[in-house]
Parts: sequence; structure tokens; C-alpha cells
Amino acid sequence: MEWIADPSIWAGLLTLVTIELVLGIDNLVFIAILAEKLPPPQRDRARVTGLILAMLMRLLLLASISWLVTLTRPLFHINELAFSARDLIMLFGGLFLLFKATVELNERLEGKDSETHTQRRDARFWPVVAQIVVLDAVFSLDSVITAVGMVDHLPVMMAAVIIAICLMLLASKALTRFVNNHPTIVILCLSFLLMIGFSLVADGFGYHIPKGYLYAAIGFSVMIESLNQLAIFNRRRFLSADRSLRQRTAEAVLRLLNGKKEEAELNTQTASLIADHAPQDQIFAPQERLMIERVLNLNRRSVSSIMTSRHDVEHIRLADPEERIRTLLDKNQHTRVVITDEGDEILGVVHIIDLLQQALKGEALNLEALIRQPLVFPETLPLLAALEQFRSGRTHFAFVVDEFGSVEGIVTLSDVMETIAGNLPNEAEEIDARHDIQKNPDGTWTANGHMPLEDLVQFVPLPLDEKRDYHTIAGLLMEALQRIPVSGEEVQVGDFLLRTLQVESHRVQKVQIVPLEVNAEMNYEV
Repeated sequence: MEWIADPSIWAGLLTLVTIELVLGIDNLVFIAILAEKLPPPQRDRARVTGLILAMLMRLLLLASISWLVTLTRPLFHINELAFSARDLIMLFGGLFLLFKATVELNERLEGKDSETHTQRRDARFWPVVAQIVVLDAVFSLDSVITAVGMVDHLPVMMAAVIIAICLMLLASKALTRFVNNHPTIVILCLSFLLMIGFSLVADGFGYHIPKGYLYAAIGFSVMIESLNQLAIFNRRRFLSADRSLRQRTAEAVLRLLNGKKEEAELNTQTASLIADHAPQDQIFAPQERLMIERVLNLNRRSVSSIMTSRHDVEHIRLADPEERIRTLLDKNQHTRVVITDEGDEILGVVHIIDLLQQALKGEALNLEALIRQPLVFPETLPLLAALEQFRSGRTHFAFVVDEFGSVEGIVTLSDVMETIAGNLPNEAEEIDARHDIQKNPDGTWTANGHMPLEDLVQFVPLPLDEKRDYHTIAGLLMEALQRIPVSGEEVQVGDFLLRTLQVESHRVQKVQIVPLEVNAEMNYEV
């Protein structure tokens, strides 16, 4: 054990640790790129697992030095080239590295590395770890052979490997986060892997490329990328000092809304507009975020999802006695009145201001002379198109008809604006079905059966079918049951239970929405 006190041993240990770290950087970069494909909760586990496997593999190889020496003995010859087991490992490892780096580069250059759930779902933990193990074998072999050539004592070699892997474990999380947060760094690292793969293939054929050439090229590229990252950092700092995060975000969104999608994505200035060092800060207030979400989804909703059903529209029959008409007009709280014939067929609308002018002129009540024809919208008309027709038609009122031309309901400009801004209550009116929902103390919700599902999901995250033919909670219940529900009937939708509370004249008036965990607690208490 006298060699422990030898200063040259400690110098060799320090040198070997440094070399092990240098040789392990490419392995660490490859682990970072592969781990990024996994869901966030599994990335750290894959990274640590890969490095621990690399350490165990290197220690096992060091423990079998006598077998390791045999790997350099030629197994067969092809012309003047002699191939040993080490050459074959280097050759196939290099080819595998070239293949993986090319595939990864293709995915990123073709834009296939987005964060969508569909693409992330294909990444599995153990297949990724298996790929890490294959590359560990190649990189470990090169590292161990270097260690054997430098130091004569096995404990020193093992200590150097353990120290190097521990240091890599400490730095790996920060390096992984940095690599994955900078797309240009990922491309640069994949290019490095291509160079290393090519050098391994050349080494397998007996053409040794000095590592100094590779590291010089990598070092120069890292220096250039460092300057690039410094320029981006200074640009972000300048933008942060010149304009607020809110202003920069609004500008980036407006570029997209103006149709300048390519400029918003590719322009360096625009790409840095929303950069900030405090991602936890809220750019918009909750109510503002809700309004922006509603505006962006405006064209996905049709007028039939916000209309007032014909059965809920107050109307006046043209053939009714004048006394009854005047009584109905006295109770009216709207600016327009729907006029129907004896069979309740809709004839049009009468403006209250026209009735006022008729009365001021001292003329007899004559509704038929004041009937106007409003706009007529098909029930599938998107709200954005409806808003444009309201603007061009200089009116705030429209009938909604089905494919057979039958009037299904009415929609006003106020209905469209409420879709954006939320409930705009009138003290003289009852609460609108679209906003008739309240949360109960026990964690359940009580909602109007005619509440549109698009408005409901703002309160309760129900999973909805994008291709559904219904718009309200009542429609959802009828679709699930294939009939009119009765009071007390229940339907499970995702993690929620929809319980019918009140049904009148085949119309679902009230529905209770119960989260399944709340329902389980209620059953347990019973």
C-alpha cells in the first residue's frame, strides 16, 4: 500500500478524473437529448439511471482487465485490415451513434420535436434507458482503455471513475436543463455526436483520429455558440428594460393575429419579445386571460350555442285583443318584441321606439304596420361571421333558423358580447341560462340545463366531443341516455357525475354536477 503515499499516484488520479470527465461529456449530452423525450417526471430518473449504469459498466470492465486486454487482439483480417473485438464495438457503436444523431437532427429540422402529448406518448422509459446503455458500452470501453493505459493501480482507476461519475451526476441536471432550453445547443450537440460517431467508425477501421482535433473543433463551436447566447441574453435584457413583459407579449400576439405568423416565429426580435427571467409571473389577470381565451375560440362556436330558444322568447300574437297586447307591452323589458300569427308562426319583430313614435303621433296601435324583418342566421353560422353580419347589417337582432327554415331561436349582439366578456346582467331580467351556475358548499355545482357546454367548461373541466351535434347540458344528457331524462337520473362524463334535478314539460331545467371524489365521500358518509 506504499503507492498511496506516492505523489505521482495522486497526480495520475487527478489527470485521470479530468480525462474521464472530458470523455464523458459526449455521453452526458446524449443522455440529455434522450431523456428530453420522456415525460418530465421521468427525465431525472432516466438521467441518473444512465449515469449509474455507465459507472457500473466501467467498474466491471476495470475489474476484468485481463479480459479487456484480449479485446485488442485481432479476430480476423480483411485484406490488410485487422479487426479486434474492440474495433467491432467501436465500429457498431459509431454506426449506432451516427444513426441516432441523424434521426434526432431530422426530427428537429423537420419540426417533429414539439411538446404535444400525442408525440410525447410514444416515449417509454425503459427503451430510452436501453439506448443509453448501448452508448454507455461504447463510451465506457474507450474511457476504460484510456484509464488502463495511464495508471497501473486498479483502485486508482476505480476511484477516478467513481469521482468522475459523481461530478457528472452533480452537473448533469443543470447541463440537461440548459441543453433542452436552447434549441441551437441541441443542434450543436447532435453535430458533435455525428463527429464522434464518425471518429468511432474510423477507429474501428484502424484509422485513428487524434482526439485533439475533435476537441478543438468542438471547443471552437462552443465558443461561437457562447457568443450567440450572450447576444440573445443582451437582447432580452434590452427588451426587458425598454418595455414591460405585458407589452412585449401583446406585441407578439398581435403579430400573430395580423397574419404575420412566419415573422412572429422566425424574427429574432419577435422571438425574444416574451422572454423573461420570471416565468411564474402572471402576464394577464385571470379575467383577462378568460376573455382572451373566449375571443380566440369565437370562431369555433356557432350561433345556435348562444341563442335564446324559441320556447323562451316572449312574443305577442297579432290577433290578440288590443287590451292584452297593451298589457304584454307594459310588462315588456326588451327593445324589440317578436310578433307571431294565430298559429305562433313568427312574422317578424317590432321596435319599441317605433311604438313610442306611433303613440306620440296620436295614432292607433297598429303592430302590423311596424313589423320589420331582422337578420336571419343559419344555426351553424360561426360567431365571428355573425358579428360581421351584425356590423354590416347595422342591427343587433337576428333569427336563427335550421336547415328547413324553421325559426329555432333568436340571437342578439349582446349575446355575442357576453360570450366574450361574460355575464352582463340587467337588473330587470332573470339570469341568463348561459350564466346560471353556482357552486355549492359541498363542492358540487348546480347549473341550468340549457347552459351551453362551452360556457360550462369555464367552471367545470368536462371532456367534450369536438364533433358533437348538441350544445347544452340537456343535449349532453339526452345524447348519453338516448331519451328525455327524468329527475334523479345520473350520467357519468369523465370524472364528473351529472344528476338531473328538475324536468318540466320534457325540458331539463336543473342539473347537479358532482365530482366523483365528492360523490365517493358523500356515499361513504351515508
